[in-house]
Parts: sequence; C-alpha cells; structure tokens
Amino acid sequence: MTLQIRKARTGDFAGWSTLYAGYAAFYEVEQTEAMRERVWGWVNDPAHEVEGFVAEQDGQLVGLAHFRAFARPLSASEGGFLDDLFVSPEARGSGTAAALIAAIKAEGQSRGWTVIRWITAENNARARGLYDQIATATAWVTYDLKL
Repeated sequence: MTLQIRKARTGDFAGWSTLYAGYAAFYEVEQTEAMRERVWGWVNDPAHEVEGFVAEQDGQLVGLAHFRAFARPLSASEGGFLDDLFVSPEARGSGTAAALIAAIKAEGQSRGWTVIRWITAENNARARGLYDQIATATAWVTYDLKL
C-alpha cells in the first residue's frame, strides 16, 4: 500500500468530490454538487489562490487538502493557510493527514512562507491529537462577521 501525495489533477474530480462531500458532512455543512464544482474549478485554476493536494493509495483518493498563500503584514511576510483537510474514514490512522500537512509544509518552505496556519473545531479531538504533535495551538480566538 503506497501512499502518494500530489497536486490535484482534473481527472481526480469524482474521488475528490466524494471526499469533499464527506468533509462537508463531517462539519455538518450543507454543500451541493454545484458548490463542489466551483471549488474544484478554483483548485484547477492556476490563477486562483486555492490549491489542492490529494492523497492517493492503491489508485484511490483517500485524502485532500486545500491551501492558499496569505499576506502577513505585521511580520512583512507571507504564510500559508490550510483551509480544508480530510481523510476518508477507512484511511484514518494511516499517516495520511500528517503526510498531507508535510506536503503543504514543504511547499511553504519552497515558497519562503513563514508559517502554515489552520483552524479546526474545538471538539475535533482525533485531528487535534495530530495537530498538537506537529504544530502549536495559538491563543487567538476566531470571529466571523456574516455578510
């Protein structure tokens, strides 16, 4: 069983869509096929800020990660933001999530980013177990201003 982390390709849509629908369901977010098609368009548009890695094992997609660059004015630097990370239930515990994050870290290092940042739900204990091993939880509180 060989795990490969790579950039998402146009032929990955069906597997990616299944994973992304699972991610939305995990967070109890209503998501339509049209919404997934829009995000897929972003991931495959070199001019769009959102990029994506997929994890492939034995010809099947088992994970995804979406990320993008962001400016850090206070430090006069650029960082990376990990927007979405999802591993299929069957592949959890296999190191797939850590491999996806490592790929984003390597990408960030090659681009001169100073940080990779992400958020997760407070009750996402399984993911936080990994995150606490590889990153530092911050004291910052997140707010959303609905528009």
